[in-house]
Amino acid sequence: MMNSLTLACLPQNNPNYAITITPKNCFRNSAPCFSNSIPIKTTKTNFINARIIPCKCTTTLSSSSSSAAASTSNPNWVKRDEGFGVDERVFVVVNFYLFVFIEDPEDEVSKHLEFLQGRDIHGRIYINEQGINAQYSGPSEDTLAYASWIKQDERFKDILVQISPPTHKHAFPRLKLRYKPSLLEGGVSHLPLVDSSMRAMPLTPSVWREKLSNLNKDVILLDVRNGYEWDVGHFRGAQRPNVDCFRSTSFGLSESEDIASDPLANVDKENTEILMYCTGGIRCDVYSTILRQKGYKNLYTLKGGISHYLECEGPAEWIGNLFVFDSRLSLPPSLVNPDLKTNESIKHEVDVNTVFAKCYICGSQVSELRHRNCANLDCNLLFLCCSSCMNDLRGCCTVKCTSADRLRPVLPAPGEPLRCLEYWTAVIHWERPNGKVET
Repeated sequence: MMNSLTLACLPQNNPNYAITITPKNCFRNSAPCFSNSIPIKTTKTNFINARIIPCKCTTTLSSSSSSAAASTSNPNWVKRDEGFGVDERVFVVVNFYLFVFIEDPEDEVSKHLEFLQGRDIHGRIYINEQGINAQYSGPSEDTLAYASWIKQDERFKDILVQISPPTHKHAFPRLKLRYKPSLLEGGVSHLPLVDSSMRAMPLTPSVWREKLSNLNKDVILLDVRNGYEWDVGHFRGAQRPNVDCFRSTSFGLSESEDIASDPLANVDKENTEILMYCTGGIRCDVYSTILRQKGYKNLYTLKGGISHYLECEGPAEWIGNLFVFDSRLSLPPSLVNPDLKTNESIKHEVDVNTVFAKCYICGSQVSELRHRNCANLDCNLLFLCCSSCMNDLRGCCTVKCTSADRLRPVLPAPGEPLRCLEYWTAVIHWERPNGKVET
C-alpha cells in the first residue's frame, strides 16, 4: 500500500498547513478522517484526495531537495559574505542573460546539462546562437555554483548575475534547459542582438534615478512590460502599456504618425531622449534594437532592469511591487533588498506603494499587490482581486467563469489559490461528492 506523501506547504501567509495526497485505492486499508479532503480527479490516474493536515514545516519536499529545503525554513539565515554574499543553506532565485555569439549552442546545452547533473535547480534556461537567458531557483550552494561556473567562461565573464531574496522553496516547478530558437517570446532571432551598437545605452541605477528626478516633456519614459505588470508596480511618470504579451508591444512601430496611444508618435527620432525599463533588462535590449532599426537615436535602458534598481536605490521614484514570472508573482522593494535602511523617506515610499492598485472586478483598492489566476482553468486570466470579490466569485474573474466545468479549489488562505495544483500536468477537476462541479 502506498503511503500518503506531503507534497507542498501552503503559502507563507498560512504556514501551518500542508497538502497531503493519497491514492484513493489506498483508503480501503486505512481509516483516517478525510472530512477536510478536496477530491481531485485527473485524466491519467484514479481519483486522489488532497488532505489538509497540520504542519510545522514551511518547505517544499522532494526526493532531491528535502534535506536542503528543511534547513532553509528560516529565511533570516542569509549572510552577507564574499562571492555572491548569500548563505549556502537558503533557497534563492537567480536571473541572468547575455547576448553573445555561441558557435555551437547544442554543444553548449550539453555542457550545461552535464554540469547541473545532481544539482537541485529548477527553472528556465534557454541557449541559442545569440546567447543565454536564465531564470532558476534552488539551494544557493547549487544555484551560485552554476552562476560561478558560467562566469568562468570568457564569453560570459561580464554577465550580470541577479540574486533575489531567499525563499522557502523552489520558485519553478521543474528544470527546462534546452536550445530555443528565440531567447524571448515573440521571435527575435532575426534581430542583430549580438551587436551592442544596435542596442540602447545602459544606465546605472544611480544615473537612472537622477534622470527620473528631472523628467521633462522632452524625455519619454517607456515601460516595456505587460499592462498587468505595471498594475502592481511602475516608475512614476510611466504610461501603462496596453499589451498583455511582449510580442504585442508596438511603441514607435505604427505606420500612422498620429496614434494617440503611442507615446512615440510624432516624436523627433533624432533628438528625443527615450528611457526604457523592464524587469531584468532583456526586453529593453531587444526592443531598443527594434527602435534603433526604425531610426530612433537617443535610446537608454536601465541596466539590470527594475530588480537591479530596487536592490541598489530602493523604492525612490518607484511605486508598488515588482511583478516576477515565477511562483512568487510579486515582490515588495523591501524584499528585493532587505539591507536598505528604513529611513523616513523610504517609509513614505512604502506608504504610497499601497494605495494605487485597483481590483479588476469592482474597482476598489486591493490590500495585496499580488495577481491570481482565474480559478477557471480554461480561462486562467491573471488578474488583481480584492478579498471580497475573491470570496464572492470563488477565485474567478467573472460570474460566468464560476460555472465553468474545470475549476481550481480556492483554499481559505487570504488571496491565495491552491497554487501547487498549477504545477500538476494532469487536468484537474474539483467535484462535489454527487459529481457536480463545485461553483
